[in-house]
Amino acid sequence: MPTPDPDVDVLGASPARPMHLQGRYVALVAAGGAAGAATREALVLAVPAEGFDTVVLMINLVGAFALGLLLERLLLAGPDRGRRRAARLLLGTGVLGGFTTYSTLALDTVHLLQRGEVGMAIAYGLTTVLLGAVASVAGIRCGAALGRRRPA
Repeated sequence: MPTPDPDVDVLGASPARPMHLQGRYVALVAAGGAAGAATREALVLAVPAEGFDTVVLMINLVGAFALGLLLERLLLAGPDRGRRRAARLLLGTGVLGGFTTYSTLALDTVHLLQRGEVGMAIAYGLTTVLLGAVASVAGIRCGAALGRRRPA
């Protein structure tokens, strides 16, 4: 019985073509992105914004944490191939990429500046970026801790 090629993933995609040119990978990212963006939009519509959008801030922080956690767990599980690659593309690039929205952060910051709320604009932008970095590191550490607790 032939040994399966470890560089051909579960979707049957070949390493000969770059991932961004393989329809299966593009479809995973698109499907995940649609789900993530729809979830974000539902949350934004559920809670109206005042001043700056605290829902978007929380979405970006939760997304940063979840991405750190996901990528650390996938890294600890083995090489970026097969199901791990599919999970990274679907969940990380797709769902969490669509869920988080740093473009809205930029737009909200510009709106605050246009209203003359310079201090709030700076605080909002810096808070999101700095807390996002902290959330990412926290997600990575949680992912590493979960990996250590895994039964042998």
